[in-house]
Amino acid sequence: MLALIKKEITNFFAGPIGYLVIGVFLLINGLFLWVFQGNYNILDSTFADLAPFFELAPWVLLFLIPAVTMRAFSDEIKLGTLELLVTKPISLKNIVFGKYFGAVILIVIALIPTLLYVYAISSLGNPVGNFDVGSAIGSYIGLLFLVLAYTAIGIFSSTLSSNQIVAFIIAVLLCFIFYYGFDAMAQLSSTASIIEQFGMKKHFDSVARGVIDTRDIIYFLSVAFLFLGFTVVKLKSTK
Repeated sequence: MLALIKKEITNFFAGPIGYLVIGVFLLINGLFLWVFQGNYNILDSTFADLAPFFELAPWVLLFLIPAVTMRAFSDEIKLGTLELLVTKPISLKNIVFGKYFGAVILIVIALIPTLLYVYAISSLGNPVGNFDVGSAIGSYIGLLFLVLAYTAIGIFSSTLSSNQIVAFIIAVLLCFIFYYGFDAMAQLSSTASIIEQFGMKKHFDSVARGVIDTRDIIYFLSVAFLFLGFTVVKLKSTK
């Protein structure tokens, strides 16, 4: 499986995809956080706080991760090489996990440069270093779990169509439903507390407060394994 992960990462950076993903992610966040006027602009805030970044990042990743994963299996289906892939002397689960972790590592690489925001916020504090470190650490952990869930959804979506654009749209729709859809439905229901538990936003916000609850960790891992399981089942049916 390690060879597959290495191959996936190499493929990302052999062409423009890897650099484009990292560049677009940093550019969008940079413009909204430091240039454009609005609610996300850190310089317009009266607090040295990274909260605007952690509010914006899940929405940017909601589109960016499907763009990374949309070709994971859709290309194989379109080119007719999926049958050849599944007949190789490697288990179907390892193939799925290889593509999955390759995409996860690429997104994590894109997140690493944003640690500069932590330094910038620390420098803007009065006195210097006066900001909520615990909340920032919790939010980064929350983003990592969000990446795990989004990527699993994207990998599964890529098995549903040979068209990359269709796979992208399905992944964006599913990620939106799981991140915000349940939260929106909860606001319209009398059983809000129950419905919210099915949505990622509730669990992400909980982790972002700096409180690492095992229920939140189990939720994100469950979503990831659920969709990876769906991916394996779908590929087996194709096989």
